[in-house]
Amino acid sequence: MNMQYDNISTVTEILLLGFQNLRSIKTLFFLLLLIIFCVTVCGNLLIILVVSYSRSLHSPMYFFLTQLSLSDILLSTTIVPNMLHIVLYKGSSVSFIGCLIQFYCFTASESLECLLLTVMSYDRYQAICNPLHYTSVMDLTFCVKMVLLFWLFILIIILILSVTMSYLQFCGPNIIDHFFCDFEPLLELSCSDTFIVKMESKLLAVPLVICPFTVIIVSYVYIIFTILKIPSVTGRQKTFSTCSSHLAVVSLYYGSLISIYLFPNKDNAKKIISLFYTVITPLLNPLIYSLKNNNIKKAFKKIFISKSKTFLEDI
Repeated sequence: MNMQYDNISTVTEILLLGFQNLRSIKTLFFLLLLIIFCVTVCGNLLIILVVSYSRSLHSPMYFFLTQLSLSDILLSTTIVPNMLHIVLYKGSSVSFIGCLIQFYCFTASESLECLLLTVMSYDRYQAICNPLHYTSVMDLTFCVKMVLLFWLFILIIILILSVTMSYLQFCGPNIIDHFFCDFEPLLELSCSDTFIVKMESKLLAVPLVICPFTVIIVSYVYIIFTILKIPSVTGRQKTFSTCSSHLAVVSLYYGSLISIYLFPNKDNAKKIISLFYTVITPLLNPLIYSLKNNNIKKAFKKIFISKSKTFLEDI
């Protein structure tokens, strides 16, 4: 067995094919991706700056929103720059280590978003269902501890999975028909037994996907029942509006995850869905929160007017 592996060349470089059928729209697609990337990074940075600058937004929900924006920036910068290279040159070669690093950063950012959406749903549950105890439960110490715990947990857990993958034997072919180094395409390149790695990924899905999704569902069941008990229609609408942005983002995130499992063997469908949750979702998240949230819009206008006056006075 060892002699067989000795005669097989180890994969040190991986070719990402990306989108091979763009042809005439290649330049247009490249420009569209570039615009989306710039808007995504700027939009999420703007959310972080507005929340940090405005004292009226110094609350748990907006603190978690800044962390969500950081996660979106990490995801976008991990995937899009190399994808731009793939679109422009009809493919891209990445070192095996670079591919694992991309997988690590991508998985960490997606997992972090999942946990952040969970704690944000818990925040809305406390604000709507237990308003009298909200400030004592959702204090700054709790929020900071939760975020630090999330980052530490994810960085360690995903590192373990990535290290386990690095010990697999990759002997070719070295071609991935995708635009980034995803879990399944990477395993397909391995010529050794991937049972342990697959079991690890399934076990990790419990604390990173299944449990958070359950908490979100339960939280919103309680939230809906509480809202229905409010006698006035105006009161119900006003209360629901405080969690509508979060609910929209949760629907986008889990909708794309579920869609991946609905089309397990269709490569083109997988690429489109992957494009949605790696490129479009990080773009939509800040837009949803800024367009549907009156507090953020007011804070942004206040900052814009203040900075404009300061600029004019300096001139």
